[in-house]
Order: sequence, then structure tokens, then C-alpha cells
Amino acid sequence: MIRKTIRFGLTSLFLLMSSLLVAAAPDQIDVAIEQARLIDARPLDGRVFHVQGLALDSRRIWVTSVDGDNRKAYLHAFDRRTGKLLRRLELTDGARYHPGGISISGNSIWVPVAELKPDSSAILVEIDTNSLAVRRKIHVPDHLGCVAASGDTLVAGNWDSKLLYRIDLGKTLRMRALPNPSATRYQDMKFVGGQLVAGGALSLWSGTVDWIDWPSMKVVRSLRAGAIGPVRPWGRGGPYTGEGMAIEGRELYVLPEDGPSRLFHFRLEATPHS
Repeated sequence: MIRKTIRFGLTSLFLLMSSLLVAAAPDQIDVAIEQARLIDARPLDGRVFHVQGLALDSRRIWVTSVDGDNRKAYLHAFDRRTGKLLRRLELTDGARYHPGGISISGNSIWVPVAELKPDSSAILVEIDTNSLAVRRKIHVPDHLGCVAASGDTLVAGNWDSKLLYRIDLGKTLRMRALPNPSATRYQDMKFVGGQLVAGGALSLWSGTVDWIDWPSMKVVRSLRAGAIGPVRPWGRGGPYTGEGMAIEGRELYVLPEDGPSRLFHFRLEATPHS
């Protein structure tokens, strides 16, 4: 009886504190994602850990997650029609076990795998989407948490995406740092129609999806996103855009929850214009 009373008291305290945190949030918004309508939320049938990145092709849903307890980095492939897990690939590289936001270009999927601390190191791993064979690894002397890929161009964000690195793949690898044009801590980004589309968190309670003109790096459209469920550390919540994000035309997909995860599908009201 005493144990039940203690558990009830702790649960009530956590719920109260969570409610107070949400109520006190100065930037909380009431909509899931501005100018977007929720179409569905599909459960993923297979174990993932702390979700980090999301990418889609015609047949598969690609997810990265980090198993923090065992310091392991994973890339998961799910069937896009059924949501069932197809394959899982471990990408741990010594002290580097934190995968980030991912991007598909052609038959390659790019995954950053970094040490779990700022100002550290990372590898950018290029993986064949059919065989899951590793094609190459690029070592970078900084933490990288997301990457967008288009042909021979990569854009990768470091810790909280304070800097965005432009990486030109060619006979001679070239890399230069660019300032993040937004206050959003980008977690996932993609090249879409000649622009960068990037999503991430502003706080525990809100985030954004930004359309960034390339290569001028000017934000031309920004949609605010609210939180899903109770905020961490007591719930599975946080901003809808706080983890994985993918986009296909007006179809926006986010994966904001740790496992068991749901793929949220939104339809944007209108296509962005620069």
C-alpha cells in the first residue's frame, strides 16, 4: 500500500511538473505544424531506439536511431507499404555511435555517425540502398548531426547545427563552413527542388521546418511546429520536427517519437515559393 501511494505521488508530481513546464513555455504553439493537415500516423513494426533521422524512397522508410545504453548506431529499413522492419545495419565506429539526420541521393543513402559531444569527430557514411554495402567513409573533425545530399554536394550540420558544412565531392574533397541562417537546431535536412528543407527544434515545445534558398542560404519560408504529447523527460514528446523529417512535394513526414515510433504524414497547404 505504501509503495502504491509513493508511486501514485511520484506520478502525480511528474505530471504536475510536466504540465507546469508546458504552461510556462513562452514559445509553445497549439498546432502540430503550421499550414499543414495531418493525413495519418502509421506505426513502425520493428524495434528502434532514440530516433535521429528519416528518409523515404518508393519502397522503404529509412530510420536512424541510437542505442545509448549500449553505444550503438543503427540504420533501419522498413517496408513503406506495411511498416514492417526489413533490415537493420549497425554503423558504430569506435567512439562514434551517434547517427544523425539522413539523406538519399541516387542509389546512395548518407548517414553521419558522430561522437556524442560537440567539437568532436564524425564520419559521413555512403551506403548502397540496395545491398546496404558501405561505399565510402569521409572523416570530419567535428560532430555532425544531419546531412543533405544532392549529386556531388553535401550539406551537413554540426552540434545543434550552429554551423553548416558544404562538402564538395570530387577528385579533391573540399569543405567549408557556413553559418546557420536560422535559430533552429536542425536535426534532418534534404535537398528539394533546388532548396534545402530542414527541420529541427527551437525548444522542448516547438520547432520549425525551413525552406532555405541554395546557395544563398536565405530562409524563404518557415513553418512553426508544436509539441507532441508530454515533453521529455517524462513523456515521448517534444517538437514534431525535433527528430526525423522527410518531404516529397507537398507531403511532409516526421518521426518525432522514440520506439515504438509512428510515421506522421502531413500535407502542406501550398508549395513554397522563393
